Amino acid sequence: SVTDGWYKSENCEVLTVGREECDLTDQRQVSKWMACEKPDIVVVAAAKVGGILANNSYPVEFLYNNLAIQNNIIKLSYDQGVGKLLFLGSSCIYPKMAPQPIVEEALLTGPLEPTNEWYAIAKIAGIKLCQAYMKQYGACFVSAMPTNLYGPFDNFDLSSSHVIPALIRKAHEAKKAGHPNLTIWGTGTPLREFLHVDDLADAAVFILKQYQEYEHINIGSGFDLSIGEVARMVMDIVGLNGELTHDLTKPDGTPRKLMSADKLKKMGWKPKIDLREGLASTYQWFLDNVYK
Repeated sequence: SVTDGWYKSENCEVLTVGREECDLTDQRQVSKWMACEKPDIVVVAAAKVGGILANNSYPVEFLYNNLAIQNNIIKLSYDQGVGKLLFLGSSCIYPKMAPQPIVEEALLTGPLEPTNEWYAIAKIAGIKLCQAYMKQYGACFVSAMPTNLYGPFDNFDLSSSHVIPALIRKAHEAKKAGHPNLTIWGTGTPLREFLHVDDLADAAVFILKQYQEYEHINIGSGFDLSIGEVARMVMDIVGLNGELTHDLTKPDGTPRKLMSADKLKKMGWKPKIDLREGLASTYQWFLDNVYK
């Protein structure tokens, strides 16, 4: 990851641009930045993201903004002669009831999960745009689909965060307030797979070096567990010694979402960070940087 300085060992300079410098939904601003910086390789990681609540509450932003961001970056990367582009999507691109583990070929074989279909449709469009540039112009624009991610620099805002940062914050605040219990949405039975962002960074470098196929490729751990099990693990790490309770008025979402990472593993890549180890280091980062 950037925090570990992998880019130094790869002998490359990492170019980034913040929202305050460039609005990625504005094609003119993106064009100006691209023309000035002239990147050799582009990794499209920018997106409007969030959990079930955010997806349900802001469908326009999740569809329109993500289409605008990725369309601008992909088009202008080609216009500027970028040598290789990696588009990062999401496991939510797959059908809600896709057979598990989910293989890459499951894309577009069934209906999406309604609670995040806006984001999913935008990401599917990104995959197809990369394939279109490869098919029509021979551009080396590839796509990879990471599973659920967590780690440092995550969004810990409860109104828009994903499940792990939300659980960490809720457990920490419950402990500080002297409340022994942690309440989670739904039954806690849905199964989810998680990958530390440092493992994703490592996989992205591997793919940039090794992969140039038309079809997208999954990035995952190949291991899943229930939301309830994750919540109890977080409680143990935080030191919250109480009961796990359930708000059954809230939705569960997709019952299971485990991706097959066989394609990438056969190429020689696998994750290195254990979930409990990763959760503990993420909680420490939260304490040091968010909840000082």
